[in-house]
Amino acid sequence: MEPELHVDDVARAAERLAGIANITPELTSRTLDERFDAHLRIKAECFQRTGSFKFRGAYNAIASLPPDERARGVVTYSSGNHGQAIALAAALHDIPAVVVMPDDAPAVKRAATVGYGADVISYDRYTERREDIGERLGEQRGLTLIPPFDHRDVMAGQGTLAMELFDTAFVDTLVVCVGGGGLISGCATVATSMGPVRVIGVEPETGDDVKQSLEQGRIVELPDTPRTIADGQQTRAPGVHTFPVIRERVNEIVTVTDEEIVAAMRLAFQRLNVVVEPSGASALAAVLSGAIDVTGQRVGITLSGGNVDPNRFLALTA
Repeated sequence: MEPELHVDDVARAAERLAGIANITPELTSRTLDERFDAHLRIKAECFQRTGSFKFRGAYNAIASLPPDERARGVVTYSSGNHGQAIALAAALHDIPAVVVMPDDAPAVKRAATVGYGADVISYDRYTERREDIGERLGEQRGLTLIPPFDHRDVMAGQGTLAMELFDTAFVDTLVVCVGGGGLISGCATVATSMGPVRVIGVEPETGDDVKQSLEQGRIVELPDTPRTIADGQQTRAPGVHTFPVIRERVNEIVTVTDEEIVAAMRLAFQRLNVVVEPSGASALAAVLSGAIDVTGQRVGITLSGGNVDPNRFLALTA
């Protein structure tokens, strides 16, 4: 299957998001630059609306719907961040939203989703398939399903992160957190249109479905939901739309342990003065752990989200 996503799709998403999404800061650290003999530019999506990059794709997908379809409302499934993003994007369009969310989702993510006005439906992530629940609710209630990553408009919206990054300066290597592949698909589409950029994705060690898929040249589905602190990366397989983009435009997928993710969360707090959730810290963890050689390079790194309960953050990083 050929990639369906093009840089023009991302450019149109950027137009829809102009004045709606935040242009998030790029953080730097002289200490880190000296440590790695590189220039690191860290894209802090923890300062995006709803606290993660997911708002970009959610808003673009809803804004792209035909008016009559949009008016009926939307449904999605999410471990938390995409659910929050859909809830807010739906509220901004004054339409109903239903979010299927695991019953063990972080309380801070569930509360925010409800606070934005969505109807939250719980399920057990280890015994039920959220895709089946979302599709059934869509059919029953006449809602349009907007999945968290395997959707062209979602992928295009996420790519605006990389478009912002390259608007300020070129990077030789772009390191991106990977769950189902929506963020890295959009970002890789932008990066490879700019020139010879190395694009590297990062997954939790226990959830390496995208790494296995890229190595085998086909979609590999894990038999069980990965057990990891990175709840936003507990996917079992890349999407049918995201994988062709990853296969063509991503150079490599590396993995990090939960312990390495915690070390990155701790450093981000101590050196960059930001709170990052586990999933949001995985790209930084790959650089810090040495899983990626960045010596002498200009490197873009995604901090993809900061939605973590304060008590959970303290327990992990203390």
